[in-house]
Amino acid sequence: MYKLTYPAEKYDESSLDKNIILTLIKQHRNKIVPQIRKNMRYYEGKHDILARKKSDRNAPNNKVVCNHAKDISDTATGYFMSSALTFRCVEKSMNLDKLTDAFDTGDVDETDHDNALDMARAGCAYEYVFVKAGTNNVISKNLDPRNAFIVYDDTIEENELFGVYYNYVKDDMTGKFKFIADVVTENLQYHMILFNDGSTLSSDEPKEHYMKELPFILYQNNKDCIGDYEQQITLIDAYNQITSDRVNDKEQFLNALLVLYGAKLADDGDDENGVSEVSKALKVLKDNGFLELPEDAKAEYLARTLDENGVETLRKALKEDIYTFSHVPNMSDENFAGNSSGVAMEYKLLALESITKTKERYYTKGLKKRIRLYCNYLGMLNISANPTAIIPTFKRGLPKNLLELSQIISNLRGFVSRKTLIQQLPFVEDPEAEMESVKEENKEAVEQQQGLFGYQPNTPPEGDGEEDESED
Repeated sequence: MYKLTYPAEKYDESSLDKNIILTLIKQHRNKIVPQIRKNMRYYEGKHDILARKKSDRNAPNNKVVCNHAKDISDTATGYFMSSALTFRCVEKSMNLDKLTDAFDTGDVDETDHDNALDMARAGCAYEYVFVKAGTNNVISKNLDPRNAFIVYDDTIEENELFGVYYNYVKDDMTGKFKFIADVVTENLQYHMILFNDGSTLSSDEPKEHYMKELPFILYQNNKDCIGDYEQQITLIDAYNQITSDRVNDKEQFLNALLVLYGAKLADDGDDENGVSEVSKALKVLKDNGFLELPEDAKAEYLARTLDENGVETLRKALKEDIYTFSHVPNMSDENFAGNSSGVAMEYKLLALESITKTKERYYTKGLKKRIRLYCNYLGMLNISANPTAIIPTFKRGLPKNLLELSQIISNLRGFVSRKTLIQQLPFVEDPEAEMESVKEENKEAVEQQQGLFGYQPNTPPEGDGEEDESED
C-alpha cells in the first residue's frame, strides 16, 4: 500500500504548509486514485468492452457486460457485514447504553455497510467522525476513497498526522480548476482552497474539533488494500469478450448470405417504380419463408460454423476462474443447491471465510479508534466510558439451521454461560437485554402461579423462643 508522508521535522499542526498539502493531493490523484477509479468503474458496469470499436464496418459489434465485479463485491460485503455489529463490555460496572445510543444517533450501522462495500471495491474505506453542526451529536460519515486519504510522518513508526478530504471543481470566476479541501489534524480542522496551478492558495483560520485524536479512520480490506475483484479484472474482460463475440457470431449467422446454385432469385433490373427485382424477391422470401427452385438447383447460407461446445467450455472455465481466484463463491452454482448441513456449508465457504477473517481483523482495528473517538467526546459530556473494555462482535450473513442450533445450545447448557449461548442466536441483537427480559418473564410467571394457588408467606408463629425452651 502506497502511503503519503509529510516531513516530521516540518510538521506543525497549527501552521500547515499549503504547498505541501497541494502536492500530497496531486500525488494521491496520480498514484492511488487511478486504480480505485478503475475498480469503481467496473463495479458500476462500465467495463473496457464498452469502448471496443468495430473491426469491420458491416460486422456486428455487440458489447455485453457480465458484471461479475458487482456480484463478487456484493456477496463478500453481504457475508461480512449483513448484520449490524453488536458490542459487549468486559467491565461489569460499565453501562454500554450511552455509547450504543451515540452509535445509533451517529448512523454507524449504515456507515459500517458503506465502509465494507468500499473495502470490497476499492480495497480501503475512510470514515470521518465529527460533531454535527448545531448539536451535541457525534456523526460517522463514510468518505469516498477517491477523494480522501491520511498522511503519515516519514519515521519508521508511521504516525498519523492528518486526514484530507477534497473535491476538484472549476472556479466560476477565474475558470481555473481548484481543490476545495478539509484538512483535519489531531486537534484542528482547516478549510482550504488550493488552485491546481498553485497560483493562489487560501485557507480559513483553523478551528478546534475537540475529538482529542485524528477523527479520520482508515479501514483496509487486507494488508495491501487490494479489492475483492481487482486481480480478476483481466478474467472479467476475457469473459465479456467471449460473450460478446458469441452474440456477434449468432447475429452474423442470422444475417448470412444466401447462395443459389443453378438458379437466379430474380431477373436483373428494376420494375416500373424503380424498385430492384432482386429486392422484391428478397422481401417475398422473407415474408413467405420458402423458396421455389428448379429441379437441379439448390440454395444454402454461407456462414461460419459455430463451435458451441468449445465456446461454452471456455466460458465456464473463465467463470470458474473468476470466482476461484477471488475466493468468493458463485451462489448460483449447483454446489449450493439443496439443503446442506451447517458443517457442509462452512466447507463450501472456507475460502470466503478466510478473506472475511482478514477483513474482520483490519476492521476491528478501525473500530477501536471509532470507539475511542466516541468515548472521548462522551467524556466531555461527563459520561465515562472505558474504550478498552468494549469488544465488537461480527455476525456472518449465512443461513442458519435454527433447529440444529437449538439442539447445540441445549446440549451445551450447564457447560457454557447463558450469555454465551444466547449470543449464538442470530435473531438476538442484545444478549444482555434478552437475559433481563427472560428474568422478568420468569419472575412474572412465578408471581402469577403464586396468586393462582393462593400462596401466602410462611411466617413463624407468635411467641418467644426462650419461653418455649424453659417449658421443656
